[in-house]
Amino acid sequence: MELALLINQFNIKGRLVTLVPFGNGNINDTFLAVFRNTFTETQVILQRVNRSVFTQPEAIMRNMHNITLHCHEKLEADAKTDRDDRVWQMPRIIRTKDGADFVTDENGDVWRVITRILSAHAFDTAQSPEHALECGAALGHFHYLVSDMDPDSIQDPLPGFHVTSGYLAQYDETLMCATAREILGASMEAKRLAKYIEERREFAVSLEKAEASGELCKRMFHGDPKVNNIMIDDFTGKGTAMIDLDTVSPGLMHVDVGDAVRSICNPAGEEELNLGKVTFDENLFLAFMKGYLKEAGSFMTDAERAYLYDAIRLLPFELGLRFFQDYLAGDKYFKVRQPGQNLNRARVQFRLCEAIEARERSIREILAKL
Repeated sequence: MELALLINQFNIKGRLVTLVPFGNGNINDTFLAVFRNTFTETQVILQRVNRSVFTQPEAIMRNMHNITLHCHEKLEADAKTDRDDRVWQMPRIIRTKDGADFVTDENGDVWRVITRILSAHAFDTAQSPEHALECGAALGHFHYLVSDMDPDSIQDPLPGFHVTSGYLAQYDETLMCATAREILGASMEAKRLAKYIEERREFAVSLEKAEASGELCKRMFHGDPKVNNIMIDDFTGKGTAMIDLDTVSPGLMHVDVGDAVRSICNPAGEEELNLGKVTFDENLFLAFMKGYLKEAGSFMTDAERAYLYDAIRLLPFELGLRFFQDYLAGDKYFKVRQPGQNLNRARVQFRLCEAIEARERSIREILAKL
């Protein structure tokens, strides 16, 4: 079906004047559509939900419906008070002319239209401590919005996502393969990383044990809190919205904190070849956590605060484990441009984890003061 015919099934006022590819996302096919009439212009996002990643796209849409409904009601209630120092936003689902949340095309693909957050944009990396603070505030506010949702009201979009014990089991299964053992035996660096993993097995499941014991409660997490999913207001410089809600899942919000810190506080990035440049920037960390706890601190339990360091240490370890497992398995999951790329990605994450471990005292002191 032609895109113009498809989007005209949605209830959008005005005439379609342009429909073009948009953004640099790696999962869904995304387009920007602009509608105009004599007085106004409306910009919306048209997306095809990637069925190869999300095997039940209809469930993804039910999740988005429930999440946005809950959050919009909370945003409207808060707007009537003096709670916030800004206008927080969240994308809204635009329904079809028949009142549905999506359209299914002749190929069985699910298409949706959501509102675009205007006068705001995202960055690919942390620009400054001030930017890191706003990223923390945006994630903290998102966690506040979903903190009182029933996790059972959401169908897990990616079962096993951020369950470290599952990644360890997958790694152990890979080690049983002759090819993986051959790769491991031929590289001193690979042997070093394997030893690194073995030394941290007990720590790797600490959050899962805390949840199982009841110390930590299951809430909701965003699932992809990278910098380019955090919209910053063009005029005020303040965080205004978290976007890309497909991976919102029931679980521990700690994984979002750890993942965001992992990406924001290592300015060298995931592909750095010189491990000497991989570091943990405490200034960015302090700013991010200050913004985060300002928004999320009001509902967090003492135990949830106590396990923040564990999450910050865990997420680079978890990603490094996944990169290393994929390297031993023959680069089947993460795309590579040259041999050994996933090995180097694992080295970077483990080096970051080491930097965090070396700063445990100062990180805990920062967390205790905020």
